[in-house]
Amino acid sequence: MKEKFILIMQYGLIALAAVVVFGAVSLLSPSTSVHALPEFAARTGEGCGTCHVSPGGGGPRTLRGMLWAARGKPDAVPQLPNVLLAPGVEDGAELYDIACAACHGAKGEGLFGAQLASTSLKPSKIKSTINRGRERSGMPPFDGQFSDTQLDALVNYVAGLASGAVQSPPDSYPLESGVLKCTTNSTLVTCGGN
Repeated sequence: MKEKFILIMQYGLIALAAVVVFGAVSLLSPSTSVHALPEFAARTGEGCGTCHVSPGGGGPRTLRGMLWAARGKPDAVPQLPNVLLAPGVEDGAELYDIACAACHGAKGEGLFGAQLASTSLKPSKIKSTINRGRERSGMPPFDGQFSDTQLDALVNYVAGLASGAVQSPPDSYPLESGVLKCTTNSTLVTCGGN
């Protein structure tokens, strides 16, 4: 019994030493900013929002993220110059829903991304941020992914959210109560049940 206790204590001391060494190495090594999942951030240097619709990761991928995964997750996420994010869409609210709502919330209330509603952001700042992104916060750049008309419509919509001039969508849409109507095709078949 005594030998078993000594063996357990030795393993415990070895584990404690490993934790101390790992902690010291972590504190002394130069820190690198991580914007995506640790296994990919060091390789790509990109935030989660570059590859995923939701910057928290998981969920649907962006076109760049799908191409990156299809290529075997290389060290660089492919650039897609002049590929429109929402071809043919010119409504600012719809563009916001497609490109922004997953991070900033349907009403601009802020989810993973910053709050936009009631922030008094200026259109020039909004446009610059959409085009250039905000690397530290995980927002990817959208430069070249909107036509000029689309970009103007999106900037106007976000500026409207920021100023309070745009009416954000309601929390819910009232629906009439459903009515079950059942007809039988045969006298042997009854409505309802299994």
